[in-house]
Amino acid sequence: MKETSSPLTLPGEGPSARLSGNLGVTEIIFMVVAAAAPLTVISGNVPLAIAQGNGAQAWTGFVAAAIVLLLFSVGFVTMAPYMKDAGAFFSYIRAGLGGRVGRGSAFLALLTYTAIQLGVYGFFGWAVDDTVRQWGGPHLPWWGYAGGALALVAFLGYRHIDLSSRLLGTALVLEIGVVLVMNAAILIHPSPVMPPPSATPPVTGPFAVALLFAITGFIGFEATAIFRDEARDPERTIPRATYGAVIIIGVFYAFSCWCIIMAWGPDAVTGVAQRYLADGGNMVLETAGRYAGNVVKQIMAVLLLTSLFACVLSFHNIIARYQLVLGREGVLPSFLARTHDHHESPHAASVVQTLTALVLMVLAALSGADPLVTVYGSMAGISTVGIVLLMILTSCAVVAFFRAHPALVKGRKFKTALLPMLTTFLMALVLFVILENFTTITGLSLVISTCLGALPFVALGLGMCRDMSVEGILEDGVAVRS
Repeated sequence: MKETSSPLTLPGEGPSARLSGNLGVTEIIFMVVAAAAPLTVISGNVPLAIAQGNGAQAWTGFVAAAIVLLLFSVGFVTMAPYMKDAGAFFSYIRAGLGGRVGRGSAFLALLTYTAIQLGVYGFFGWAVDDTVRQWGGPHLPWWGYAGGALALVAFLGYRHIDLSSRLLGTALVLEIGVVLVMNAAILIHPSPVMPPPSATPPVTGPFAVALLFAITGFIGFEATAIFRDEARDPERTIPRATYGAVIIIGVFYAFSCWCIIMAWGPDAVTGVAQRYLADGGNMVLETAGRYAGNVVKQIMAVLLLTSLFACVLSFHNIIARYQLVLGREGVLPSFLARTHDHHESPHAASVVQTLTALVLMVLAALSGADPLVTVYGSMAGISTVGIVLLMILTSCAVVAFFRAHPALVKGRKFKTALLPMLTTFLMALVLFVILENFTTITGLSLVISTCLGALPFVALGLGMCRDMSVEGILEDGVAVRS
């Protein structure tokens, strides 16, 4: 049973530990959609969903993922006005399920975003090397390009968030624009490929696999709540940005996936996707060249690199802000809660995050692992399990929070109880589907995939077992002993 006491000021809880900014709905959506890396998902996840999932119906996986996340977002934004910290999932779970589970979710979130960031660094290094070689340049190790990106991310992450949001917004507009140009060219003059009459129809996979890759494409959407300290009017900005981000991402993914299917034809697209994956080619770049010309194809190749860079920059910002909040709450060392006097950024957490990414990148390089298949594939698998587990815990936290504070329900039982419980059930099904098909994500053996899939649960358990460095944690304005 929880024991309450008098209000407690935690390490880093003073004004200097708070971030500031003037981010509106549009800027926050830019940050979130950029973290989802739309061009990366279109060129990577969509071909995988078609080839290994339900073929010409793969677009339905993105629609289903968007619907589930919209349902989740209802409880998420209903509870948002009562969350005064920028810890997102951590703050929600702590407030609803208590300090111990909250600490576990914080460690889980750090693992989730650190894993996907490392994976994207591997993808970035591979993609730059592939582009350079296609243009006649030399072959260089992936970690050299990834290290250069890390240095630039470190510089931008150290400075004020407005600078990062402007860069991310520009990159986002360009990469969405080039995909829409391809989509328009397909709609204007579709030229499907007819499979040979004697060809054996390719074997399609289950809808579950398409849903799996679709869910992966939404990682990072919780960032709407992480940036609440820097939002212009968080009580209105956060809900609008959350709904807007999920709808924009979902519609863009589903529509683009459908266009690519129409570009090759429903009867042939599965075989085409499987052939490109087997040959190591990029199906989407070839689709762009076929319909919109070589210039658009080359532009898309460059924007794929900016998309990947925007992705790692967004995850850097998210991880740094998680560390800032955990430092403020006493879960991690309090120096992480420091903010820069001039840039008003979480500079201490940003430096620590950069060093962590550097160490992991060095270990990945020394292991000799393939940067795309092994590094990106396995890290994406870990992060997918982690993000779904976090959403399950958050939905449970919404129900528990409003049950403990009935005065806040105010006739909103559907939003505060029924819908979150439905979302918990649906997300549990999604988690089961992901774990059942985990080897498809990682591309590794069953034993290794099982160990990697268990890491999020281990992080959750370790966080729950960790002793607090202070007597309690702040919940609803009072210290609550765990």
